[in-house]
Amino acid sequence: MRLAIRVAARGRGTTAPNPSVGCVLVKEGRLIARGWTQPGGRPHAEAVALSAADGAAEGCTAYVSLEPCAHVGRTPPCAKALIAAGVARVVIAARDPDPRVDGNGARMLREAGIEVREGVCREAAERDLAGFLGRVRDGLPRVTLKLATSLDARIATREGESKWITGEASRRMVHGLRARHDAILTGVGTILADDPMLNCRLPGLAGRSPDRVVLDSRLRTPVSSALVTSARDIKTMIIATSAAPATSEHGLAERGVEVIHLPWDEAGRVAPREALKALGDRGTTSVFIESGSEIAISFLAADLVDELVWFRAPMLIGGDGKPAVEGLGIDALRLAPGFRCVDARPVGEDVVETYRRRP
Repeated sequence: MRLAIRVAARGRGTTAPNPSVGCVLVKEGRLIARGWTQPGGRPHAEAVALSAADGAAEGCTAYVSLEPCAHVGRTPPCAKALIAAGVARVVIAARDPDPRVDGNGARMLREAGIEVREGVCREAAERDLAGFLGRVRDGLPRVTLKLATSLDARIATREGESKWITGEASRRMVHGLRARHDAILTGVGTILADDPMLNCRLPGLAGRSPDRVVLDSRLRTPVSSALVTSARDIKTMIIATSAAPATSEHGLAERGVEVIHLPWDEAGRVAPREALKALGDRGTTSVFIESGSEIAISFLAADLVDELVWFRAPMLIGGDGKPAVEGLGIDALRLAPGFRCVDARPVGEDVVETYRRRP
């Protein structure tokens, strides 16, 4: 099952709105075939593995990181495919909460006389599938916030210089992280200050660039910006309020940008939870935030950050530099967003720390 979970990761960032699932077929202690969900969500992992088995799946055990589907969509149910292939046993890590499945896949297999075991490596599988599971259960994709700072958590000097605090190795790793998410989110302030492309520029992974999302309440994103001029090549969405001028929307839409209008909060901005809900409604399961401090603060304050990836460069900027996070308005420690460190490692001359939100 650990192998099934590992191969599932190969499809991460390419399968939305479907989850990236892994399937491993084993017979008499020998690996027969393996498969993972393909780009766009089809074919499913089970179908890929069965095809690779080329008729040798009869009597084998199938290890699947998520319960096989039981409903007819663009393809027949995976549970039926496993039955038709003559699989003798199916081991499932996590149950699929989609109402069309949610136990029905396991039930279909058992009714066909196949031995089914559930819950093997469930915690690891659910962690890997967290974005999909969260979108199905509460409509919100999983959020990863990236910070790149000095040792004392500054993102720029007092004069605003910020390129580059972290090194080349860290920047390459960030591109890899982009490729593993469905969408990358930033604010209009970053667009106006840096004019980023927000794509994946690692060799061979240009096609893995995530959808790009800009929070821009009043549609100040220039039509000449890098994101807008490349919007027909990489899906680009701008989330605005109804106060945004129609003339700006027309110019953006003409260039292939999807403009999403949402209600504004008391500060006249798009509320982070509403933005995530709109993305979840469009099938997004994972969001990677690369932004300035204002967007980072808004998502942290709303307790919407599931994972924090923090790159620290071996330098000190000082208290007069611009902090990565400020103004959370925390009056008591019990109200502070809580995380636990799950990984820390050197990346070139920098250090990257990964934190997950405490339950």
